[in-house]
Amino acid sequence: MKLSVSSRAGCRYKSLSMMNEIGVTDALINDHHFELGGRDIHVWPVQLVAPDTVVERCFVLLSSDERARAERFVFEHHRCAYVLSRGILRALLGRYISLQPADIHFSYGSKGKPHLCEFASQIRFNCSRSDGMALYAMTRHCDVGIDIEKIRPLQGMEQIALNFFCPEETRELLSLTPAERQEAFFRCWSRKEAYIKAVGDGLSIPLDGFRVTLTPGCPVEFVHLGDDRALANEWALHDFTAIDDYAAAIAYHEAPRPIRAAPVMTVPEVLASLSEK
Repeated sequence: MKLSVSSRAGCRYKSLSMMNEIGVTDALINDHHFELGGRDIHVWPVQLVAPDTVVERCFVLLSSDERARAERFVFEHHRCAYVLSRGILRALLGRYISLQPADIHFSYGSKGKPHLCEFASQIRFNCSRSDGMALYAMTRHCDVGIDIEKIRPLQGMEQIALNFFCPEETRELLSLTPAERQEAFFRCWSRKEAYIKAVGDGLSIPLDGFRVTLTPGCPVEFVHLGDDRALANEWALHDFTAIDDYAAAIAYHEAPRPIRAAPVMTVPEVLASLSEK
């Protein structure tokens, strides 16, 4: 239920039970439980750091097109991050659908969003990476989008907001103190990217064509989608705040689902956990 409008633009308060917070639990690791309940969403945050032997272990899991893409990276650290992120995606999905990671086949939408060829009508997933961190979301029967962004100084941030955010978001951002503005910018960006990735239409959706909240302390939500407030209310939006110095969000077109998130782990820790029965 929506209550009063705050003194800051775009901040519409809800009850605490609807603040869309995501809890972190060790249960995904300790229980070795890779069954998704009917509406569950599992979130896996992974630090993309590993020795060369682990990078090569992940590389052999990749398909021929993924290996070719890896070899096109100019910088080695970009290549390693890609190989590790795709290897972990395959390893995680393999446990959920009981297939060897190298045997998983992906199909791709017209804008490049990957889908599972196996169990395509059931398991849905999305992933994102930024500056050494990756996030993976797994669920059933519901397209999901997830995005993570490193919070960092960004030259020309206000001009980028003017160019890409809707006017209300830009005004909301500029109403914040300089100390608040940097984090709010990346919170906004990650929320918008999560929506675009859930829809799967890539940059064909203009970032200024819909509005999210961004003021600290406000509920995490869509304000409108293409000026349609009723449609915005059909979507769920969550922040993932368990990783210091990163902004991350999850979006999907459905009522809020139960979400469980594993603690942050390194690639070797994830692989070791997945190998246990």
